[in-house]
Amino acid sequence: MKTLIREFCAPFAVAVAMSLAVAGVANAACLDNRQIQQAVASGEIMSLAQVLSSAGIGSNAEVLSVQVCDEGGRLVYVIGVLTPEGEARNLVLSAT
Repeated sequence: MKTLIREFCAPFAVAVAMSLAVAGVANAACLDNRQIQQAVASGEIMSLAQVLSSAGIGSNAEVLSVQVCDEGGRLVYVIGVLTPEGEARNLVLSAT
């Protein structure tokens, strides 16, 4: 029963968490996938792997969503992750 509840609630928790992360940078302009790739290729921003590594987040982290947004003149990654406990969390990490 506990597993069934967790499976049912997890998508809802993820959706709520993602909306809260986006709300935090709601007034910010976000890059599309092509712009993100170009920014990484040009060295303007770090790759997702570099950002996660510099934040001490292991490669086994379950990433749910990724956005790169301009937050007050600086580019940040808004990353939705799932913790080992099944909890959705939002991270806002500097992209530079």
